Amino acid sequence: MAAGERAEEPLAELSHYVVARPIYSEAGFQEENERRPPLPPTLRERAQAACRCSRKRAFQIAKSFLPILEWLPNYRVKEWLMSDIISGVSTGLVATLQGLAYALLVAVPVGYGLYSAFFPILTYFFLGTSRHISVGPFPVVSLMVGSVVLSMAPDDNFLIDGSNATGINGTGTLIDTESRDAQRVLIASTLTFLVGILQVIFGVLQIGFIVRYLADPLVGGFTTAAAFQVLVSQLKIVLNVSTKNYNGVLSIIYTLIETFERIGTTNIADLIAGLLTIFVCMVVKGINDRFKHKIPIPIPIEVIVTIVATGISYAADLEKKYNAGIVKSIPRGFLPPEPPAVSLFSQMIAASFSIAIVAYAIAVSVGKVYATKYDYAIDGNQEFIAFGFSNIFSGAFSCFVATTALSRTAVQESTGGKTQVAGIISAGIVLISIVALGKLLEPLQKSVLAAVVIANLKGMFMQVFDVPRLWRQNKVDAMIWVFTCVASIILGLDLGLLAGLLFGLLTVVLRVQFPSWGGFGNIPGTDIYKKVKDYKNVIEPEGVKILKFSSPIFYANIDGLKSSLKSTVGFDAVKVYNKRLKALRKIQKLIKKGKLKATKNGIISEPGINNEAFETDEEPEDNEDLQVPTKEVEIQVDWNSELPVKVNIPKVPIHSLILDFGAVTFLDIVAVRSIKTIIREFERIDVRVYFASYQDNLISQLERSAFFDDIVRKDIFFLTVHDAVLYIRNQMTYSDNQDPIFEKISLMQESKEPMEFTEASRPDDELDVQEEVHTSELN
Repeated sequence: MAAGERAEEPLAELSHYVVARPIYSEAGFQEENERRPPLPPTLRERAQAACRCSRKRAFQIAKSFLPILEWLPNYRVKEWLMSDIISGVSTGLVATLQGLAYALLVAVPVGYGLYSAFFPILTYFFLGTSRHISVGPFPVVSLMVGSVVLSMAPDDNFLIDGSNATGINGTGTLIDTESRDAQRVLIASTLTFLVGILQVIFGVLQIGFIVRYLADPLVGGFTTAAAFQVLVSQLKIVLNVSTKNYNGVLSIIYTLIETFERIGTTNIADLIAGLLTIFVCMVVKGINDRFKHKIPIPIPIEVIVTIVATGISYAADLEKKYNAGIVKSIPRGFLPPEPPAVSLFSQMIAASFSIAIVAYAIAVSVGKVYATKYDYAIDGNQEFIAFGFSNIFSGAFSCFVATTALSRTAVQESTGGKTQVAGIISAGIVLISIVALGKLLEPLQKSVLAAVVIANLKGMFMQVFDVPRLWRQNKVDAMIWVFTCVASIILGLDLGLLAGLLFGLLTVVLRVQFPSWGGFGNIPGTDIYKKVKDYKNVIEPEGVKILKFSSPIFYANIDGLKSSLKSTVGFDAVKVYNKRLKALRKIQKLIKKGKLKATKNGIISEPGINNEAFETDEEPEDNEDLQVPTKEVEIQVDWNSELPVKVNIPKVPIHSLILDFGAVTFLDIVAVRSIKTIIREFERIDVRVYFASYQDNLISQLERSAFFDDIVRKDIFFLTVHDAVLYIRNQMTYSDNQDPIFEKISLMQESKEPMEFTEASRPDDELDVQEEVHTSELN
């Protein structure tokens, strides 16, 4: 019976059952069914498993540390190179401008933003596992770095006599800006170096799981607060109003108060340029978003505005005539590498920890969305290592912390980028700006750069509208969002993130216990189900796997549910599906060539014909077919039989999966989406998923979360596990009495016409890049 179809109610006498069994005590039950205690592996067995080595394993370890060894040998030059070049050039132009703009957030000269847009890419090219993210500065992380820089090198530390003055602060006091900027660059690069060390340590210790505790509501509230902090910090630059650099608790309030106290000193030329830039950028970005399916390449409005503004500033001499604040000086070429100031580590260790986690979480969340879209996997621990080494390397060249941003990544992907070759090309464009074009941008007004930063905050501010939806679906998630946002605004980003994380963990502690899970089976002659590994007399129903997950399911343990599913059923549903697609395409090609024949007994090879579909086990898997939208081939295949193509398809010995939710007390939004994805993953390999022993409040939660649709309906939920087992047995009995239809295959073979591929319907709630990344900015 095909997935999604429902048979009529057959064999009415099997639709109910009568139970007659003795009443067991716990001790009596264990004695009768011969409970066998678990036998944990010995220390010697664990050591042997950990130290076992072979040539194949050594090569796998090398590929895991240097992912470039995995994807570069399979690079399709003719198909991908031109797309990567176009994508790299487009992304490089955006990265150049954003590097200059985000340097303002770090409180360092804008030229150092170009270094931060160049050096991290060089290392990530070799070590990263994502093929699509654009590595470089991100406004939230840049602001976090800037808060550390301002707290450790405030203007008050550089007050000097009038005879040696090089600048004036907000109160008219003379300061040595040259010494101040040099010290701030040193602090930013030292912080970057320390962040890289921490990220490498996290990756080596395999604690990439830590990002699971940064839930979507927490990250949404934090990034929204960070967007507000960025807006306030750039407002004074747009107005060209001088204020003190506040940092710490209530710093944003103090900055706003002083900005409005001095608003009478606003520079009209800078204000007009900033407002026009914000208006034009937001309008064009809206056009890009609305017509993204019709515009092959997004309009690079930031680049266009920058070129126009630079030309106007140079031609009108805005600095001299209107006292406009301009970039003034962008260094050409590179500075020699310098060691970090190790003596400063103790003062920035706390901030570096939060920056390391936030930068990693942003990069991985963006990377996972594109990995899902293009059907490949990214390694969380390897991403820690990749970004760690990138920050260590770039920290030696006076850069600030690198992660990724949705705007640049969206440009890189939407313009045809296939691999990190596009990233290297974008680095080349930034390199040209560093060595040749930087001088041309010196007349650019700083208010234009600040306006570009503000225009890119729209996506993060729009996350405020997630709060009402979260409140309807899960009030605790909404409370985490609001608390984190308010705490980050009042306490500052570092303390606010810590407060939000502790609050989120507190809600978990109050709602959940440590989860346990296991595959269950039936005690013959009863309706009792116990763990298969604990009792000798337990028997699993034929073709059915039963999993009991004894915990609420939420953002932190959803990966545990997926892992337990794979362990219980013995295969990966996504991998099985991809392998089947590959086999079907090979079979179709051979049928078209006449080397295979489809009959009502299956598919057979013509005698004496070499089967070109066979591949050796050593041959690397070709992902070509997996890079296109999912398609189905209209042909019947017994996947557990011997196939005429050697594609190493994992066996699927079951037809049904039962999830016992008797111990599940709540689901969050992430869990609801993931469970619906799990259902579809198993349905498309003809394994039906059922739910049993659920609590009534789960049904209400699923209804509020729009879980049910035409495919996922309430008739897959049963009051008990035994109800579900008997229903499955009833359905299989009815299905066995139906004759399979093979006429369609015979007609296809007789006509010698190629089989048509029919597009699989795309679920309404399938992952969307722009909607799923709550931690990023709008393209």
